[in-house]
Amino acid sequence: MIELSEIKNILQRKLGNDCIVDENLEGLQPTLIVHRDYILDVCRELRENNETWFDFLSCISGVDYGVNEGFGVVYHLASIPYKTQLTLKVKLENLRDTSVLPSVDSVSTVWQSANWHEREAYDLVGIFFKGHPDLRRILLPDDWRGYPLRKDYKDADAYHGIPIN
Repeated sequence: MIELSEIKNILQRKLGNDCIVDENLEGLQPTLIVHRDYILDVCRELRENNETWFDFLSCISGVDYGVNEGFGVVYHLASIPYKTQLTLKVKLENLRDTSVLPSVDSVSTVWQSANWHEREAYDLVGIFFKGHPDLRRILLPDDWRGYPLRKDYKDADAYHGIPIN
């Protein structure tokens, strides 16, 4: 099993020191905080490097840390052959106006499963994934207003004249 410090060293050696912003060794899984501009390269390296071989993306979650804190994306990876798990986090700007969404590169070219997870994060939290092949709502109707998992979301009273509260 590869240690978090080894993974961090591999990434910094290949992509530079700026790719990792921080690390968190507390909690159930070790976490690397990745600079948003490097997430695609970091994921590609973790997937393709024989020392890490993270061949499975189990989940991507969009997170609203609070109206004053901003947004983030959490990636849960696993290496099935090496029996290792890793969590990556990316912090995004606090863009509350829905005309400009917080954004990060899509990793759907690295793992096919990212396609559905990114659509869900877009649909419910309002995270835009640059380069996603088909970023559209997945759980809510296309004309739904707002992103229900945002902390400042206000429930609609009706949808197409049908009361929903």
